[in-house]
Amino acid sequence: MKNANIVFMGTPDFAVPSLRALIDAGYNVKAVVTQPDRPVGRKKTMTPTPVKEEALRLGLPVLQPAKLRAPEAVAELAAYAPDLIVTAAYGQILPKSVLSMPRFGCINVHGSLLPKYRGGAPIQRAIMNGETVTGVTIMYMAEGLDTGDMISKAELSIGPDDDAGLVFERLSVVGAKLLLETVPAVLDGTAPRTPQNEAEATYSPNLSREDERIDWTRPASAIYDQLRGLSPRPGAFTFWNGDVFKVWKAARPDPGRAAGAAPGTVIGVGADGLAIATGDGVFVATEVQPAGKKALPVSEFARNGQMKKGDTLGESPEASQGEAAR
Repeated sequence: MKNANIVFMGTPDFAVPSLRALIDAGYNVKAVVTQPDRPVGRKKTMTPTPVKEEALRLGLPVLQPAKLRAPEAVAELAAYAPDLIVTAAYGQILPKSVLSMPRFGCINVHGSLLPKYRGGAPIQRAIMNGETVTGVTIMYMAEGLDTGDMISKAELSIGPDDDAGLVFERLSVVGAKLLLETVPAVLDGTAPRTPQNEAEATYSPNLSREDERIDWTRPASAIYDQLRGLSPRPGAFTFWNGDVFKVWKAARPDPGRAAGAAPGTVIGVGADGLAIATGDGVFVATEVQPAGKKALPVSEFARNGQMKKGDTLGESPEASQGEAAR
């Protein structure tokens, strides 16, 4: 059944190995659908998605509808007469008109062990929540958000120092391998359909600015997990002297180290890091970025002597204004 017409939908780096695996295995990928090019960087340079770059390298037609549910986008897709649609982190909900189009259905490579972590940020939120195991689920797509019947799963351990970048990379490889193991059964009609247990479902919405803000009253381990889940981007931040102060890297917390100060208080600045009191101990940042500056190791940041023991992190300009108004 490798002559079946397949349309692949995906956008970020996570999806590239799955697309490449289908091509390398000899499947008949007729076209690739990805998100529109976006402006990137300070110069707002229009930049193609990683999946588009790979598709063009492979010589595949690329579709980039702003809204997949638009009638003209559905018609353009239908022209390729897909027998199967494969998605991986595409970034748009597939409308019923697309879900019903291919005779073998639409399947999705999802970066979690469903029904846990449905939604757009499963990998980041699994790490932010301190999970030690994640994985990939390949599922039939339905009209709900990642609610379709499951076909296959593969697990992956999350190490205590793994960040989202590392887990994304590893899961993308796991997902591509699992996809190749799963597609033959989908095309010959023998793939299992296991309904998800709604009672076990959890959600992982896309990250917001508030998810990036550090709450120093939380445990040091929770802040460390937050940092890992937001690395290598967008990163976590706090406030220092009314300005945004980003924290990029940190040492693994020592559970036996007591702070002896209010959460958010700087208790040490030196070559070993920036030590900050938290809700249950000490968090040690090792790479930071003051407002208007580049990211740098704390060993270098400490040399300017601007941040001192006893300084407080975490109070926003808005909070300060609110206090003054009282």
